[in-house]
Amino acid sequence: MSPPPPIFAGHLLRPLHDELVALLGGLQPADWACGTDVPGWPVRRVVAHLVDTMLRRLSLHRDGHRPPAPATAPATPIDSGPALLDFLNRLNTDWIVATDRLSPAVLIALLEQFGPDMAEFLASLPPDGDAHWPVAWAGESASRNWMDVGREYTERWHHQQQIRSAVGAPLLTEPRWLGPVIGLGALALPVSYAAVDAPVGTRVTVTVTGPAGGGWTLIKQPARWYLSAADGTTATTEVTLSEDEAWRVWYSARRPRGPAPAAVVRGDPALAIPCLTSRALMV
Repeated sequence: MSPPPPIFAGHLLRPLHDELVALLGGLQPADWACGTDVPGWPVRRVVAHLVDTMLRRLSLHRDGHRPPAPATAPATPIDSGPALLDFLNRLNTDWIVATDRLSPAVLIALLEQFGPDMAEFLASLPPDGDAHWPVAWAGESASRNWMDVGREYTERWHHQQQIRSAVGAPLLTEPRWLGPVIGLGALALPVSYAAVDAPVGTRVTVTVTGPAGGGWTLIKQPARWYLSAADGTTATTEVTLSEDEAWRVWYSARRPRGPAPAAVVRGDPALAIPCLTSRALMV
């Protein structure tokens, strides 16, 4: 068994930023009010959220800023995934409500000014160094920088997809963009299987087809499910889905559901459901 290799996405942050700025610069006034798949978040609010996470990253991580406690203190202790999600939702909501008073031109200007700074800062971090924040959706209490930077990349890619989908712009699904998204998304699978009881040694193989795809095997160990690079060993259950279905499932934040029509499942269907309801983001 060998774990999946690290996925380096820091070099993609600047070109991803450039794609976003070019997209926003071509929007018409009505486009900013188009609804996305997040209820209550039209395009303008998704852009405002990207500005928020950009400025927050630079301030808290790069600059070591520590705002006064009332601005960041959680209402309840952050002692679980749901508690963390509640806290982040409050921060996000506070920001987007306040920035409803900002114009699209101001939001674009903020992205243009500070987006390259954030991309440069994250790309400069040593990949194996200790991350400033752990990646909770991957079940990590401590992460390496490559994982934290990858999380930032997938979040910014995912939100740009929401904007592009809302306004009818082409999606960024070339292997250059989508390969890291799929690879990082697979790292959430052990969390999705954590509550699944199965005999030790049970194997679930996940194959994502397409140029940006890959293969992974989940192996049930006494205390957890272990994610390995696929090695061709016979599995109890095999799940095959297209790269387009994989990113839409793992990053869409849709409500959990059963196996998708586009997925091919061989073996126990119950062991496929966690893969097809996995989320590589906080939900």
